[in-house]
Amino acid sequence: MQKVRNALIVGASGLVGGHLLHLLLKSQRYSEVISVGRRELPLLFPNLEQRVIDFDNMKGFASDLVADDIFCCLGTTIKKAGSKEAFYKVDHTYVTQLADITAQKGASQFLVVSAMGADASSLFYYNKVKGEMEEHVRAQPFGSVHLFRPALLLGEREEHRTGEELASKIIKPLSGLMIGPLEKYKPIEAETVARAMLYAASQDQRGIHIHPSDDIAELGAKL
Repeated sequence: MQKVRNALIVGASGLVGGHLLHLLLKSQRYSEVISVGRRELPLLFPNLEQRVIDFDNMKGFASDLVADDIFCCLGTTIKKAGSKEAFYKVDHTYVTQLADITAQKGASQFLVVSAMGADASSLFYYNKVKGEMEEHVRAQPFGSVHLFRPALLLGEREEHRTGEELASKIIKPLSGLMIGPLEKYKPIEAETVARAMLYAASQDQRGIHIHPSDDIAELGAKL
């Protein structure tokens, strides 16, 4: 397949984003991969373009946010962010501004990591914020939008998240029992989510697509 498209990834220093960046760089689909972040990553590839931006002034860097396919892997926790306001800024404000700008710049696809239980009407703050983010992204004029809602993510993180590590130790041994309706609650490897994102992008399917965790596992296995 001839490389004729370019991809832009935000959040490549994170758990899913790190796997996805390497998959994008090896993909035959993209001639150029643009990684956007607060700082450069210690990586050198001939098809990698790194752009450092100020996320609090994203509109001022709009010219750096031009690509065919946009992959958004931004995400934090309230504990790590330090407050609900700081969490909202990363998981909602930055994501929706990225969607606004890239849609205006003519991107054809927007693929974003959300969360299981995302619901704008949820009583749980985390799920509510994710749901509101999804609603905003869905309203943008992309040819296709893919919303990925993984269950508990497995993988080696740079930072320690005690709650998630404890949940992983408890739930992972039970995952073999999660079948049928419980399938979507099984922990999932971050690399599987990354593979699912690239596979979904390669299908060039128009419209809005919501991917629960069990669907993500199936898509990831196809790449």
